Amino acid sequence: QVQLVESGGGSVQPGGSLRLSCAASGFAFSRYTMAWYRQVPGHEREFVARITMSSKIADYSESVQGRFTISRDNARNTVDLLLTHLRPEDTAVYYCYRPAGGVWGQGTSVTVSS
Repeated sequence: QVQLVESGGGSVQPGGSLRLSCAASGFAFSRYTMAWYRQVPGHEREFVARITMSSKIADYSESVQGRFTISRDNARNTVDLLLTHLRPEDTAVYYCYRPAGGVWGQGTSVTVSS
């Protein structure tokens, strides 16, 4: 079945970095735009970044532009999110998302705290 599994979350100090990874299975990964979202408890899930099928276009929310980088490996069916210069307000559960069909992963937690 179609499945997205995130990994790589954890706790980090402000200014630190993390790499999140999403492993996709059950569909032709290279044919789909993929995205990352995040959610703070009590708040709506918000868009973080998106990358098109062949990686030609990547776009980001204003709050992470210049600090986060989305990338994909179509041979390995993975989409990564590199988080740098992390801030406490980046603390959230991060979700991998396939917009076509509205497929979500289970999420991975990121905590930024000193």
